[in-house]
Amino acid sequence: MSETMISVSHVSKVVSDVGGPLAILRDIDFSVMAGESVAILGASGSGKSTLLSIMAGLDTPTEGQVSLAGQPIFDMTEDQRAAWRGQMLGFVFQNFQLMGHLTALENVMLPLELAGAKNASQLAKEILSQVGLAERLKHFPKVLSGGEQQRVALARAFVVQPQLLLADEPTGSLDAQTGESIMNLMLSMNQARGTTLILVTHDQKLASRCDRTLTLQAGQLISQR
Repeated sequence: MSETMISVSHVSKVVSDVGGPLAILRDIDFSVMAGESVAILGASGSGKSTLLSIMAGLDTPTEGQVSLAGQPIFDMTEDQRAAWRGQMLGFVFQNFQLMGHLTALENVMLPLELAGAKNASQLAKEILSQVGLAERLKHFPKVLSGGEQQRVALARAFVVQPQLLLADEPTGSLDAQTGESIMNLMLSMNQARGTTLILVTHDQKLASRCDRTLTLQAGQLISQR
């Protein structure tokens, strides 16, 4: 029987706006099992990216808690959360967030070096080969296509072998064919490594390829299936 990888317990997020308090998330409550792939669907402004940031401990909820493998992350200090992210979590951003002054290889080596891995170069080369970039190791992001940059970002996220991968609109800035190949890559790595995958998307077709779909509307979780 699978264990719960991450649980979101009654999470709400309220911010101050010129018109007064604005509720971005309202009492969100769900769990994701280890090894599961889950898509979070919703229109722009529904709170998807805010929810993902809270799940990663990059943002804090106004109310509620997130637990990873039974560990409540908002009981930790910011430094403890940062250390936890480095050990347990991979995050893929829509705009890639690669370091422009580093090559593809150096971008992927970075989290390994921060974790003190002695064989960072070899591990980075292996995973870049797995994502089809063995010939692009020494290229800088500016000379890589959008799809290649996203594959570097995926390799960087997966190279630390995270238990949980969070992806924010990972195909949002890519054409349909490239987006599908990135989705194939994420799901194959999810299955091969047993990594729990949670992705935010507005694309119903991509979402349908995950084990389960959660739908947000105006900051509320309106369906789980």
